[in-house]
Amino acid sequence: MTQDRTSELAANLEAVRRRIDAACRSAGRSPADVTLIVVTKTWPALDVRRLASLGVHDVGENRGQEASVKAADTDDLDLRWHFVGQLQTNKAASVARYVDVVHSVDRLSLVQALDKGAAKAHRRLGCLVEVDLTDGGAGRGGVTPAEVTALADQIAAAPHLDLLGVMGVAPLAREHQRDASARAFGRLAELSDQVRSGHPEAYLISAGMSDDLEEAVSAGATHLRVGSAILGSRASLG
Repeated sequence: MTQDRTSELAANLEAVRRRIDAACRSAGRSPADVTLIVVTKTWPALDVRRLASLGVHDVGENRGQEASVKAADTDDLDLRWHFVGQLQTNKAASVARYVDVVHSVDRLSLVQALDKGAAKAHRRLGCLVEVDLTDGGAGRGGVTPAEVTALADQIAAAPHLDLLGVMGVAPLAREHQRDASARAFGRLAELSDQVRSGHPEAYLISAGMSDDLEEAVSAGATHLRVGSAILGSRASLG
């Protein structure tokens, strides 16, 4: 069973990497400029180990308690942990102890809590501004485009945080999902340019998941957050 699961992950991982390579060729980009983050939410630490054996270095989680357990269980591996979900302010200090990058920073109180947590842990923490790309619709989290620059400035000013860039999730659309994703990621790229005008080092663009990674690559994404295309349908934590 273990070998079967490893083979399954290897095949899925290779298929996703082929998609990324093809998307990069179409966009005139180098695959070396795109980082794949495998989001392992609801899947066990054993799968993280299997993925590491297949060359995965960047792992994503969206729930603090689950992430902390997996990080502890795999602390002997050379992994970079990304927190990609909505984060409660009272959980920020805990996350700051073991996560390397928080993609979902969307308010000043969270900036302050993450900075305090990173200081207490004697480490620096990478942060991205999460942007609401729904044009006023039912958002998945994030600041409005008008608020991006101010929050980026606040992250950059925090003593123990590093502003790395911007993050966004394409809005759900009943029809023409790929077109909707392309428009949303194009807007995110524009906001990235805006942030980099004041913070040239903050060039990361975290965008794209299993269903829309091609559109994200075309728009300039540097980091893709892919889960189900590699790990399969979501597992139960029960």
